[in-house]
Amino acid sequence: MWQLGAIEIGILGATALVIMALLGVRIAFAAALVGTLGLVSLMGWQAGIKTVGIIPYGKSVSYTLSVLPMFVLIGYLAFHAGITHTAFEACRRWLGWLPGGLAIATVFAVAGFSAVSGAATAAAAVFARVAIPEMLRAHYNRQLAAGVVAAGATLDSLIPPSALLVVYGIIVEESIGKLLIAGFVPGVFSALVYCSIILYRCWRNPELGQPITGYTWPERFRSLPGTLPIVLVIAIIFSSMLYGWATPTEAGALGAFCVFVIALANGMKWPELRQALLDSARLTVMIYTIIWGILIFVRFLGFAGLPEAFADWIVHLDVPPLVVLLAIYVVYFILGMFMDAIGMLLLTLPVVFPVIEALGYDPIWFGIIVVKLCGIGLLTPPVGLCCYVVNGVRPDIPLSTIFRGIWPFVVADIVTVAVLTAFPEIVTFIVDSAD
Repeated sequence: MWQLGAIEIGILGATALVIMALLGVRIAFAAALVGTLGLVSLMGWQAGIKTVGIIPYGKSVSYTLSVLPMFVLIGYLAFHAGITHTAFEACRRWLGWLPGGLAIATVFAVAGFSAVSGAATAAAAVFARVAIPEMLRAHYNRQLAAGVVAAGATLDSLIPPSALLVVYGIIVEESIGKLLIAGFVPGVFSALVYCSIILYRCWRNPELGQPITGYTWPERFRSLPGTLPIVLVIAIIFSSMLYGWATPTEAGALGAFCVFVIALANGMKWPELRQALLDSARLTVMIYTIIWGILIFVRFLGFAGLPEAFADWIVHLDVPPLVVLLAIYVVYFILGMFMDAIGMLLLTLPVVFPVIEALGYDPIWFGIIVVKLCGIGLLTPPVGLCCYVVNGVRPDIPLSTIFRGIWPFVVADIVTVAVLTAFPEIVTFIVDSAD
């Protein structure tokens, strides 16, 4: 009787997971189910079930994974500490005089918040409340106002602390500290590209966003002390990892403690602290659940030998490595329209990463690229999560308006990916200099 080989079972499992994900089944449960059935078919019932049972416990007690709740907690504490309002006000006073100045101020304020936050959706929700009302009062175009908040929130995926970079490092077993350090310059560069797009569009069409004038120099300088908490947290997290004073988890804990003290000094009460802790716990549990499910699936693929077979096939194709790389970009761009970022990373990396290694690309550089591509997926319809968050906070702005507003920023992201691909040193030079 004809039987399926391990590779064939792996292909069937991967196909089943893609179909289930497209049908709307939660990626964590779909991956766990397919992985469990696959392991049982390859190893037998007893060995397969035991393997599945070990994975959640083994990863839950992993020191590497403990960095995630720290970074998530920093973001929610920062919101309740009022850091977002002070950052936006400072950027408004210093940059409002430019064409589209409030939108540019929003980009830099979100970038600052991203340095003390680990979740793009949190950034989108916060600045939909803080920045959009200010831009609409200044008669900014609604598409621009909503689009810049949704797009700016995706900077959170690159600027450390970044949950997506942590997830990438866990899957491919790369240094999380190096990944977080490497994300800083590309994140700032991406913010500058966003600002350039805004400046050009508002210069060509002043009706999109008029300059804001009237602030004196003393008023501008009085806004700077409110930004010191952000500077402090950035300095602690970045320098401690760069110079090896602390592990990423320890740096995250130090950052969370500093933001907690700042929040108490700013008058945060028990109900706000309780909400911050609950929100952090919910998001952390969601991320952990996805990781557990996908790692069961990854273990199944490993036993089936599919990643190694796929990498060997790709390497022996008669095409330049750049063509393979661009094809991977296109796959991520398309998947980002239908899947959430963490699920997409966990689904694709077990197969894609061996190809990247076999082609000789730097794994740290590729981590920044793939996370930036996931950031694009947070914008593009039909599953542009940041756009849905902005619409949830501001239901008066139709979702169609928000989606129309994000496309100039998607173009800006494509430009950023192209530049980082052409000049990978932008990503790696800080990490290389620290070694």
